[in-house]
Amino acid sequence: MFFKKLFITLSVLLVLLFITSLAKAENSQNIYFFYGLGCPHCQIVENYFQENDLYSKYSIEKKEIYFNRENAVLYNKILDQLNYSQSNRGVPTVVIGDKVIVGDKPIIDNFIIEADKNLKASAGISKEESKPKNLNLTVFAVVGASIVDAINPCAFAVLIILMSTILVIGNSKRALLAGIAFSTSIFISYFLMGLGLYKAFEIGGFSTGLFKFLGWIAIILGLLNLKDYFWYGKGFLMEVPISWRPKMKALLKSVTSPIGAFFVGFLVSLFLLPCTSGPYIVILGMLAEKVNQAKAIGYLFLYNIIFILPMLLITFAVYKGFDPNKAEEIRQKRLKVLHLIAGIILIAMGIIILLGWI
Repeated sequence: MFFKKLFITLSVLLVLLFITSLAKAENSQNIYFFYGLGCPHCQIVENYFQENDLYSKYSIEKKEIYFNRENAVLYNKILDQLNYSQSNRGVPTVVIGDKVIVGDKPIIDNFIIEADKNLKASAGISKEESKPKNLNLTVFAVVGASIVDAINPCAFAVLIILMSTILVIGNSKRALLAGIAFSTSIFISYFLMGLGLYKAFEIGGFSTGLFKFLGWIAIILGLLNLKDYFWYGKGFLMEVPISWRPKMKALLKSVTSPIGAFFVGFLVSLFLLPCTSGPYIVILGMLAEKVNQAKAIGYLFLYNIIFILPMLLITFAVYKGFDPNKAEEIRQKRLKVLHLIAGIILIAMGIIILLGWI
């Protein structure tokens, strides 16, 4: 057992070292041209770039910030990281490595000099190789966090209790309908809660500092899950509080129909919040800082589909004759492993946020 835990610990460390090494591999050759539609000074810079064929000579990324919220967020994020004064920000702006140039004339006078310096700073890398590698890991973060919630032991537990109850008082078909109804209500409840929190974050504003704080929260949650792998049950447990469980079980065992399962799902979602809300809040903060509302809704839909997928799989397995008691036995044996997987994913996600990859 000692060697097994030692192996797991070393594996986690290797994952973290791999992520850190990727961060070091990123070069500082990103050249951003931030502009606004209708800005005459921006057009002067655009004409200069085109007339001198600079787009083919350098890896320049054009980012419109007046009407594109994602680009505006990126603009402020980069300048925050470079400690560039808020009062001096505007368009056109060019960012070359850690050099910020604002205004048409300063850009025209200094662009080639600074761009060549930037290339020389990464000696041995050709212009084609120097094209910036944008690690847009938003979708991977959403999928990763939703997997953490999907494999959460408490989410499995409530469904297994529900299925066992329905089978005692009904039949497999009723259990199937009850499981689908329960999973659907969980989806609706979490989707609406997520949308509400996203709007609250968006309206309240989301600074880069607060976003980094969420990265640390993800790492802390990951470490707590690792704790539950090595020392399960000691201290704070990343599951439904033990004092809540009798009430939750009584609520689930009161269900006698698919309609009842649907409405109980909304109530049970409140019991699940303590052990499932952590990754969700991190993702919601990321979406509020990163994407517009249309994309956020799409990501929330994807997140919650993945979240309820294991519930639906267990439901169909029970319908096909799988014993819910056997499912609970498997769940109990795999509790620590599920916490281990959740811990590794959350720590990786936190590091990715802190490195600014999303």
